[in-house]
Amino acid sequence: MTTHYEVHGNVALITLSNPPVNGLGHATRLSLTKHLHQANADDAIKSIVITGAGKAFSGGADIKEFGSPKALAEPNLLSVILALENSAKPVVAAIHSVCMGGGLELSLGCHYRIAAPGCNVALPEVKLGLVPGAGGTQRLPRVLGVEAALNMIVSGEPVKSEMLAQLPGQKLFDKLAQSAESLMGEALALAQSVADIRPLPLVRNLPCKHPNGDAYFQFARNMVGGMSKNFPAPLKCVAAVEAATQRKFDAGMAFERELFINLMWSPEGRALRHIFMAERAASKIPDVPADTPKRDIKSVAVIGAGTMGGGIAMNFLNAGIPVKMLEMKQDALDRGIATMRKNYEAQVKKGKLKQDNYEQRMSLLSTTLSYDDLKDADLVIEAVFEEMGVKEKVFKELDCVMKPGAILASNTSTLDLNQIAAFTKRPQDVIGLHFFSPANVMKLLEVVRGEKTAKDVLATVMALGKKIRKTAVVSGVCDGFIGNRMIEQYGRQGGFLLDEGCTPQQVDKAIEKFGFAMGPFRMGDLAGNDIGWAIRKRRYTEKPDMKYSKTADLLCGKGRFGQKTGAGWYDYVPGKRDAIPNAEVVKMIDEHRKALGITPRKISDEEIVQRLVYSLVNEAAHILEEGIASKASDIDMVYIMGYGFPVYRGGPMNYADEVGLFNVVQAMERFAKNPLDDAQFWKPAPLLARLVAEGKTFN
Repeated sequence: MTTHYEVHGNVALITLSNPPVNGLGHATRLSLTKHLHQANADDAIKSIVITGAGKAFSGGADIKEFGSPKALAEPNLLSVILALENSAKPVVAAIHSVCMGGGLELSLGCHYRIAAPGCNVALPEVKLGLVPGAGGTQRLPRVLGVEAALNMIVSGEPVKSEMLAQLPGQKLFDKLAQSAESLMGEALALAQSVADIRPLPLVRNLPCKHPNGDAYFQFARNMVGGMSKNFPAPLKCVAAVEAATQRKFDAGMAFERELFINLMWSPEGRALRHIFMAERAASKIPDVPADTPKRDIKSVAVIGAGTMGGGIAMNFLNAGIPVKMLEMKQDALDRGIATMRKNYEAQVKKGKLKQDNYEQRMSLLSTTLSYDDLKDADLVIEAVFEEMGVKEKVFKELDCVMKPGAILASNTSTLDLNQIAAFTKRPQDVIGLHFFSPANVMKLLEVVRGEKTAKDVLATVMALGKKIRKTAVVSGVCDGFIGNRMIEQYGRQGGFLLDEGCTPQQVDKAIEKFGFAMGPFRMGDLAGNDIGWAIRKRRYTEKPDMKYSKTADLLCGKGRFGQKTGAGWYDYVPGKRDAIPNAEVVKMIDEHRKALGITPRKISDEEIVQRLVYSLVNEAAHILEEGIASKASDIDMVYIMGYGFPVYRGGPMNYADEVGLFNVVQAMERFAKNPLDDAQFWKPAPLLARLVAEGKTFN
């Protein structure tokens, strides 16, 4: 049973017990209504208390049932709430810890509510591309007031129970308990005190008005619409709350349900729910069980105090983990620490960090110029120059000084982790932790699993990723791992598009309109065009048959390396990141075309987007086929969290599924016929071809 039934005098206590957050799955809904009926049928019972076991009242829908028929099976949540409202005996919700989504809607169907302080209360459905679907948009405005309720519903962010209890005129809580420990005693006492009150109070019967409704909701639409142009759910939330003020309760409920169902089937809603599930699935590794023992990480060492090393260190300091930072020269250490302080001080200035928290974090940082001082660290991460000879010196030194059982990690973004591990006598302890720049901001962490990386090492760093608030995704060893291996093909297509008639600005604008944070040429300028140049030079030797546009080489030959030099594909004004088109760059591209005998053609935005995005998809299919990534959703997480792929499209693999893999392959066959493109690359990866033949999808 996923609910438990107890009797305390003349009060029945029903406890939701469906770990970890008492999700309202079908079994729980069935069990809850059964126990509700049992309490109503017992003459000795005068009132009922509903609470949640463990660390939640209820987190809402059971994610294991997302998209399955069980999610709507009777009794669905609407039916459960109706049963609570229709109970002949008063029902008290004893809320604590977490009360979100369907859990909050469930409590709003009860006659009375008492909350423990510190409880996180939210209707987060908008983050899944939905409106609340079990009366949240109709009941919450009746107990909190229209404006406070709409702010909660549109943001989806949790608010502490004690803050809500202070709102003037709020009817969400009949009482705020003295403490979490006293909640149950106070809830049972409340239930006894209301046992004989009739008629029973119902939230649905409360008035719901705004004194300046027309003006307020127009203002809300303008504000919300401006911030959520590619996400339909926030504006639908406004419409649903407005309906609560204009329609009778049942009509408002019907309108909410209509919006919920329509959003459930929208591409944006599907994409957001896909991301929600994918983020949770990323931590599950097929051959590493959840109960794999983990190593204790109480202290971390970081080698290199540059931009990357400092950013990596900040992640651990933020999580309360002491860090020792190593550099070869004192002035490099001083510069690195100054940059970290500057980053923290900017957060303090913006009100995102309290001064005492800043000081506490910096107190956890110590520095050294000697490898010997790192010997007791549980985890060491090198963030040194991306060159194998440099990595070899570092790892041979670490192998000598680090204690047995310490995890040795490389922040390499492209180099062979197996070769790096072979520099040590403990390859089982070596792993890749590829942070993305700026490391203290970007959520993605590519965890690179070497051939000999121990399972407990993998389990440890995945758990640590969660602790430092990263989305950790496992990659096997290959050149560029998941993200950079795919982005190379994306960049190649950008080059071919220039050769065929596009300008950098046209390509960037097309893919940014599609939803990318920035196009390939603005991204190249940000990262440094010299980095791509170095990779291409290596490719010319390693893969002489691979086709490349030489336009980017010409650009680098002029010293236009991007924002760091003030000139790349675009020009940049010091202190600003605005990309200003440069006529000389366009002229250089034109002259290069003429030298190759290419007549430029007009290229549509649709073709630009398809070639860039489908190049990611086809390379990703090879990555899956080779086992570098274990599942398509992991690739989506890499691109959403690390490369600016539009969230509302759910990542390249989800987007390909939405378009239809048959249609993707048809487009690839067209691109293969283009003599200026790379016909060999556009041959569908075996996995992609197989999925099309079988009528299946990536996810």
